[in-house]
Amino acid sequence: MNGKIKIIITNFSYTLMSNLISMIISTLIVIIVPKLIGVSEYGYWQLYIFYTSYLGFFNIGWVEGIYLRYGGEEYHRLNRNVFTSQFWSFCVYIIGAGSLITIYSLFYASDFNKQFILQMVSICLITSVPRGFLLYVLESTNRIKEYSRLTLLDRIIYCLIIVVMLMLGIREYKLLIIADLVGKIVTLIVAMYICKEIVFSKMVSLKDSFQEMIANISVGIKLMFANIASMLIIGVVRFGIERSWNVATFGKVSLTLSVSNLMMLFINAIGLIMFPILRRTDEKRLSSIYVTMRDFLMVILLGALIVYYPLKVILIAWLPRYADSLIYMALVFPMCVFEGKMALLINTYLKTLRKEKFMLKINLISLALSVIITFITTIIFKNLDLAITSIVVLLAFRCALSEMFLSNILTISLYKDIVLELIMTLIFILTGWFINSWLVVLLYAIAYIIYLVIKRKDIINAVGNVKLLMKG
Repeated sequence: MNGKIKIIITNFSYTLMSNLISMIISTLIVIIVPKLIGVSEYGYWQLYIFYTSYLGFFNIGWVEGIYLRYGGEEYHRLNRNVFTSQFWSFCVYIIGAGSLITIYSLFYASDFNKQFILQMVSICLITSVPRGFLLYVLESTNRIKEYSRLTLLDRIIYCLIIVVMLMLGIREYKLLIIADLVGKIVTLIVAMYICKEIVFSKMVSLKDSFQEMIANISVGIKLMFANIASMLIIGVVRFGIERSWNVATFGKVSLTLSVSNLMMLFINAIGLIMFPILRRTDEKRLSSIYVTMRDFLMVILLGALIVYYPLKVILIAWLPRYADSLIYMALVFPMCVFEGKMALLINTYLKTLRKEKFMLKINLISLALSVIITFITTIIFKNLDLAITSIVVLLAFRCALSEMFLSNILTISLYKDIVLELIMTLIFILTGWFINSWLVVLLYAIAYIIYLVIKRKDIINAVGNVKLLMKG
C-alpha cells in the first residue's frame, strides 16, 4: 500500500475514534442537559459557549501564522528555542488580554449572570488559547495521535464532571461552565508535557523572538480574520436573535444549531489530517484528489440529510419544551452540507495553496451580507423564521462562491455539481418545512436516488481513483 495512504489511514483511525467518542459525548450533552436544566439556565450556558467560540480573535494571527508557515514540517525538525520563546511570549500577551476582559466585566456587564459569564470567558481565554497554540503545532506537524488524545481527554473530563453534577441533582449553569474550564486546564497541562521540547527549552533573544512573532502575525493575520469572519456569519444572526428576543429563545435556537452541527465532528476528523498531507503533495495531483474527495463527501452529506425527520421526532418527544424551536431543523439541518464541504475541502485546499487572502475576502463579503440580512430580519421585520433561514442561505452563498474560485485555480468544472447540490438542498428544506409527516423521508429519498443516478459515472470514477491510490 502507498506509504502516504498508510499515514492517512493511521491518522484517520485516531481522529475517527477520538471524534466518534466526542460526538457521543456531545450528543449526550446536547440531548440530556436541556432536558434537566431550565430553559433560561440553558440559554446562559449557550451564551458562554457562544462567547468562547470567538476567543480565536485574540490569536491576532500569531498562531495561524505558525500553522501556515510550519504546516507539513516534521516535529523533531522544529527550532525548539524559537518555539519556546513564541509560546511564552504568547502566554504573557494572552494573560494581559484576559485581565482586560475581567476588568470590563466588573464595570460594564449589564447583570450578575453576564458578569459571571465574562469572567469565566477570561479564564477560558487564558487556558484554552495557549493550549490551542500547542494543538496547532501538533496538527501542522502531523502528530495526529497526540492531538486526538488531547481533544478526547478534554471532552471526557468535561462529560464526567457534568454527569456527576446532574446525578447529584445540580442544575446550575455556572457549574457546567466550570466543568468546561477544568477540562481545558487539565489538557493544557498535559499538552505542555507532550510538547515539553518546545515549551521548556532555552529561549532565543528578545529581538529574534520579536522578529519571529512579526513574521508569524504578518502571515497568519489574514487567515485569522478569515476564520473570525467565517464564524461571525452565523454569529451575527445569533447575536441579533439574542438581542431582539431573549436568552431563552437564543438557547432554543442554539440547541437546533448544535444538533445540526454534530455531523461536523466527523468532517473535521478528516480535514484535520488533510492539510499537512496536502502540503507535501505534488500540486499536479491536487485537482484529481479534490474531485475524488468531493464526490465521496457529497454522497455522504446529502445522504445523511435523510435522518432529519426521525431525529426531529425523537428530539421533540424527548425535549417537549424545545418543540417550538426544533421545527427549525428543516431550515438549518442542510448547513452541515455547506459547512462540511468548506471545512474538509475548500478551506483545506485554499490554505494549502496559500490563498488565505481570498478566504478573507469571501468571508468578509458573506459577513457584510449577514449584517444586512440580520438587521432586516431581526430589527425591521423581527421575523424569527426569516432570521434562521438566512443562516443556510448565507452559508450556501459563501460555499458556492468559494468553490467556483477554487475550481478556476484547479482547472476543473464544478458548476453542474454546485447547481445540483443547491437543488437537493432546496428540495430538503421545502419538504421538511411544509410537510410534517414521514412522507418527508420518502420524498427526499426519491430525490436522493435520482441524484445518485445522475452522478453514477462520477461515483464509479471516484471509487476507481481510490483503488489506484491504494495500490500506488
